[in-house]
Amino acid sequence: MRFADKLFLATTVLLTCIFTILGIWMLSSNFSSLLERETQRGNTESRMFRFLFETGYQSMVEFGEEYAVRRTIDSIADSVERDGSHCFVLHEELWMHGEDYMEERGLLEAAGELTASLEGEDSYGYVIQRTESSFYLLTASRALVGSDVFLGMCRELTDIYMIRQELIRQYYIALAFLLVLGGGSIYVLSRYITRPITSLGRTAKRIADGNYEVRSGNRGQDEIGQLARNFDRMADRLVEQMEAKALEAKQKEDFTAAFAHELKTPLTSIIGYADMMNTMRMSDQERAEATYYIYSQGKRLESLSHKLLELVSMDKNPLDLKPIQTKKLAENIRTTVRPVWEQRRIQGKVDMDKSVLLGDEELLLSLFYNLLDNAVKATDKGEKGFILLKGTVLADGRYEVKVVDNGRGIPKEEISRITEAFYMVDKSRSRKEGGAGIGMALCHKIIRLHGGTLMIDSRLGEGTVMKVVFPTMEREEKRPAEKKGARQRDRSRKAAEGMAE
Repeated sequence: MRFADKLFLATTVLLTCIFTILGIWMLSSNFSSLLERETQRGNTESRMFRFLFETGYQSMVEFGEEYAVRRTIDSIADSVERDGSHCFVLHEELWMHGEDYMEERGLLEAAGELTASLEGEDSYGYVIQRTESSFYLLTASRALVGSDVFLGMCRELTDIYMIRQELIRQYYIALAFLLVLGGGSIYVLSRYITRPITSLGRTAKRIADGNYEVRSGNRGQDEIGQLARNFDRMADRLVEQMEAKALEAKQKEDFTAAFAHELKTPLTSIIGYADMMNTMRMSDQERAEATYYIYSQGKRLESLSHKLLELVSMDKNPLDLKPIQTKKLAENIRTTVRPVWEQRRIQGKVDMDKSVLLGDEELLLSLFYNLLDNAVKATDKGEKGFILLKGTVLADGRYEVKVVDNGRGIPKEEISRITEAFYMVDKSRSRKEGGAGIGMALCHKIIRLHGGTLMIDSRLGEGTVMKVVFPTMEREEKRPAEKKGARQRDRSRKAAEGMAE
């Protein structure tokens, strides 16, 4: 059953029960009040009848008991029987007055039973008797005279019961009208309330069917709106994770393919030249050339393996961060890259503002060498080529290093992937110049280990700007302490577990 139908049925049943109980209570309370009022009135008339009878009886008892009873009843009957009330009198189980009236209405037996139930003097009683079509209130009392004289009053209560029946009929009509009108309103309201939930269910089904772009779009401020927004956030996170997993799978696939290709090329050369040396007659010069190719390709494989080991093991070895003078870094960089720039006739410049970086000197030098090497490979030979490494202290205390070139540039869609291992924008040119596509992956990892950030801005045919921003000294000084504290806590935990064992 749908939630809207459950809500409709539950609300309708609840309202029906509430209004039924409330109606029964109101009708019962109203009828009880009317009946109690009539009962009190009947008791009052009965007491008045007894008082008048006893007063008249005392003045006539000297003429005989039976004579006194009859004369007294005849004298007071007219004054007692008014407003629809009728009196009856039994004297020693004989009817002295009202027998015909009581017999006509079938009340003789009820009156006899009522008077028989009265015990002792000054006793009162009443009973409500129902006949075929009417209701009557019978009240009776024992008179304080010489013999057993029972005085009673009879009042018809049919009107009260008719009023109750009419009220019940009207209540049933009102309840039916209320259920129809209220049920219809509840049905419409339940559909309106659950519409966002239904929409959310359809959205979930569409996402489950593969449409990952659809969202609920509910911006309500109630709990359902909050649920819808959280659902959209969950869907966004799931899509992001799926895309990340897909990208990760593609990166692994590309890594495997690129790694296999990088191995295949030098291995093919090594195997080919080795087979030539083994199966063909070669001159000394040809043998020397073959040996050189085998050696050069072996060195390439060795360099590739070292870089891969460095890339894998860099996270496992904790950094030994030390203060490093930027001027010293600049001098080392300038000395290393000047011969390359002169050979390619590139205008190059290294200029770093005086400051102190907290880091691993060898890793930082490797970072800058790789960035400058990529800039050299992207820049054409000749005097028009230009490369700049600029270090600047920012206003917030961070240190920024920019590597700028006016080379070929990087396509916009390729920028986000150049830090992947073995990823190369121009594969043929990179392999021709001895690259394997690992340099930028190493750079990215070195920057991350130093708490820095890498930003790349590049335009095709205009050049590239590689910007590395290192954190302040205070932040860098906290990182070794935090790592040291974490290692100490880990050692303490392991020691405690060892003692517990």
